[in-house]
Amino acid sequence: MRLLDGKFVSDKLKERIAEEAAEVLQKTGRKPHLVAILVGHDGGSETYVASKIKNCEKVGFNSTLYRYENDITEDDLLKKIEEINNDPEIDGILVQLPLPKHISPDKVTERISPEKDVDGFHPVNLGRMQRNLPSFLPATPYGIMMMLTEYGIETTGKHCVVVGRSNIVGSPMSILMARNTNPGNCTVTICHSRTPDIKKFTLDADILIVAIGRKNFITADMVKDGVIVIDVGMNRETSTETKSGYKLYGDVDFGNVAPKSSWITPVPGGVGLMTIVGLLKNTLASAKKEIY
Repeated sequence: MRLLDGKFVSDKLKERIAEEAAEVLQKTGRKPHLVAILVGHDGGSETYVASKIKNCEKVGFNSTLYRYENDITEDDLLKKIEEINNDPEIDGILVQLPLPKHISPDKVTERISPEKDVDGFHPVNLGRMQRNLPSFLPATPYGIMMMLTEYGIETTGKHCVVVGRSNIVGSPMSILMARNTNPGNCTVTICHSRTPDIKKFTLDADILIVAIGRKNFITADMVKDGVIVIDVGMNRETSTETKSGYKLYGDVDFGNVAPKSSWITPVPGGVGLMTIVGLLKNTLASAKKEIY
């Protein structure tokens, strides 16, 4: 068993991003600029946004955080997004999910300009991705593809099973792994909460990507020897063992599945760190006008 180490790969890629950001500054006189919008005080969201802002500074980007209380109206939030869309000094917009119930995440996503949609969630970017046209890729699948590339994982001809069908991870991941690219060229199966006997499919996986949001959902009896496991799960539970007061668990029972794996991502220290790299890469591409 070998670890797909998100820290090692993300540090390496962030060095490259920092070099390119310095070139952008030299050529244009300004740094790539990411704006994050945070509504409310969800603990997980606070942590994720703080990490994204910190990483922007690390690679030489400008970053701005707009914070709002839970009672902000949908109209006011949409107006703010429109204002940021029209600001030529801003390259990327990130609205941290989840949002309060009275705000439609779909309306928010669609109001962000596709040209600044560095999370890769806008229907225009998802459609361009599906057609294999230049687009901002959803940050987590993009991060996973970069990790597979950096470790030289051979994917062509492999059976990739994706557990989870969300628009953020599962669905785009299945498209990317099936595309005629490297990594890619897999035969892909998508499983989800309504799939009967998921184990039948996971046992046949050469590459297993799990994004179902359930702690330790994949157990050792559900995988074959030599499988490559990508665990996207980030399940937070309160804990007295950690300074933060919570502990993260993946969707895969790491302790028991790891001995059967050829490669596996840890949680934490795996896909989460690569998601941030995906976001930074998209913001850099926006600043360089590589996509639009």
